[in-house]
Amino acid sequence: MDQTNDVGIGAKDAGQISIEARVSDLVRLGIIGLFAYWTMLLIAPFALIVVWSAILAVALYPMFNALSRLIGNRPVIAATAIVLACLVLIIAPLALVAVNFAGAVEGLVGKLQTQSFALPVAPESIRAWPVIGERAYAAWNKVAGDLASNIIEFQKPILNVMGIVVAKLASISGGVLSFVVSVILSGFFLTQSTRLAEAIRVLASRVAGERGVGFAKLAGTTVRNVSRGVIGVAFLQTLMCGLCFAFFDLPARGALTFIIFILCVMQLGPGLVLVPAVIWGWFSWPTSVAFALTVVAVPIMLVDNVLKPILMAKGLSTPMLVILIGVIGGTLSYGLLGLFLGPIVLSVFYELLRAWAWPPRENTEATPLAQAPG
Repeated sequence: MDQTNDVGIGAKDAGQISIEARVSDLVRLGIIGLFAYWTMLLIAPFALIVVWSAILAVALYPMFNALSRLIGNRPVIAATAIVLACLVLIIAPLALVAVNFAGAVEGLVGKLQTQSFALPVAPESIRAWPVIGERAYAAWNKVAGDLASNIIEFQKPILNVMGIVVAKLASISGGVLSFVVSVILSGFFLTQSTRLAEAIRVLASRVAGERGVGFAKLAGTTVRNVSRGVIGVAFLQTLMCGLCFAFFDLPARGALTFIIFILCVMQLGPGLVLVPAVIWGWFSWPTSVAFALTVVAVPIMLVDNVLKPILMAKGLSTPMLVILIGVIGGTLSYGLLGLFLGPIVLSVFYELLRAWAWPPRENTEATPLAQAPG
């Protein structure tokens, strides 16, 4: 009887201890969660910059590693050189576009002040356009005939559009400044790349074991492939378009080149600018010059279709379709940052799904074949 009571008391004490242990665990988790929440609030203003810095560091690491070895294992000098080169690549085109834009605006304002700005009369070829030809011809000549009164008549919508443009330009300026800071911070990440890589490996291993380390490597490879296949190809197409515009002396070629780079990064391609430019060339230039522009523009528009699949799928087991969906979906959902986060998330999810649906199994029948001499 006493033994039964002792067993009951022991079980009761064990249950009490178990409850207290659970309460203690909940309290600890609550405190950790509270500190995690406060930490997220504190770093939230800098989260975008830090993420961009990490992406840039991962994408630039092969170049940094090669340059550091070339100059005798000097990581600080290599990182500084890469950061300066990136800043030049970012600031120089923007400065060129800004100078061209400011010059165009200054000239337009001067002509408006002296009332010397006038639209040319609509060409007769517009009348031959199907459906809208006559209306477009009449509307063009109406505006060209009395430009000042038309500006006064549509003053309110013009001011609204200008306000939207100014707000967008301010937003773009803020984004460019944040990106410049991210480039500078990525240089620090590059100098500490060994320690950071080891910390990420340990953290990934604690979260998901060896598979977590594989996911970390997959994320790094995906970032490098996307940077080569999207940003690299976008730079190549933009450079080719800029040279083409300069050779054929297209008007506003600086602004058009910048727009093409944005379109290429957004996966829309240079065709949205090149096709209208070619059409304009056929209406404005001799047939031989317009044909030459067409011959040059068509291969430029098709370059990404050849290079992008090769560069983005290099070294990855993830299908190209999954990466491409991640690139497009991420860009549409989260902008330029989603360009990198989208394929990373989809690639990791694809590998998780494949590991769950088709877990690796040892094939005992294939072992002798694998070990057989060649």
